[in-house]
Amino acid sequence: MGVFADEVRERVRRARARLAEALDAEDAHGAALAEDEVEEALRMAREHGIRTDDGRAGA
Repeated sequence: MGVFADEVRERVRRARARLAEALDAEDAHGAALAEDEVEEALRMAREHGIRTDDGRAGA
């Protein structure tokens, strides 16, 4: 599952970065979209038992 897990982790990382950027820009719409993206990426990680940056599966 190496390549798939890496891609899921990268998706989580990118989604979190977009959320941080939207929050910094005070972009409510962008933040809402990014938050949904983070939640979806974390769900995927959780379903496949993939640990994310904080060391927990899909957290």
